[in-house]
Amino acid sequence: MTPVVVARGTGPVVLGIPHAGTHVPDEIKARLNERGRALADTDWHVDRLYAGLLPDATAVRATFHRYVIDANRDPSGASLYPGQNTTALVPLTDFEGRGIWEAPPTAADVETRRTSFHALYHEALQAELERVRKLHGVAILYDCHSIRSRIPYLFDGGLPDFNLGTNLGATCAPMLQDAALRICDDAPGYSTTLNGRFKGGWTTRHYGRPDAGCHAIQMELAQSTYLTDEAPPWTYDTEKAGRLRSHLKSILRTLADMASSLGNDQ
Repeated sequence: MTPVVVARGTGPVVLGIPHAGTHVPDEIKARLNERGRALADTDWHVDRLYAGLLPDATAVRATFHRYVIDANRDPSGASLYPGQNTTALVPLTDFEGRGIWEAPPTAADVETRRTSFHALYHEALQAELERVRKLHGVAILYDCHSIRSRIPYLFDGGLPDFNLGTNLGATCAPMLQDAALRICDDAPGYSTTLNGRFKGGWTTRHYGRPDAGCHAIQMELAQSTYLTDEAPPWTYDTEKAGRLRSHLKSILRTLADMASSLGNDQ
């Protein structure tokens, strides 16, 4: 299976989807324990959730699971959240802090996976961002994520529904951040936070260079907003998802509409 799938569009928005993939090569799967093979930390159905919301958007999707290697981690292995519980470039534990390997990966394994999976995803993502920026004078990366709303190992209490991350405003123009936040705040029945527990992963921080014409926003959604239950079999709830998709569509359309004014400023 190819490590990355690109659906190329002509608009200014690029969707990054690093964690919806569930492919684990057989030789790696054989080294996972039973807990690891459950793949519980998948961003379940995120690709389906965003499908068709912005027809001219480009989507770059990793097909491999984050347990193979996490496409949203610094390839050097540096922590995104020093001093807080998190998972590594190749996770040794799940989001509950429990081991997932019968035979943990060696340093050589990590390097092989970095070049075979992580690097290929980011080569594709960078190429699409550069292509879009040449077309429009600006590229807007919207990084699509979801997570269970209650994971005590990672955060206290319940997670808000919409979790916007811009690394404290560093990764995009203020007008983009403000517009996305306003739509989330105005969505009835949903809770929102900006740069809370999730401030944007390595992808958002790495590519978000407003002065160079590339703006990046991460959206971490609570899975309770679109799954029937945050537990196996991780069923996509079409009614919940339909309500959520209307707000996500508004965000993406608004960001795309703002691109022309951003491009004129470059």
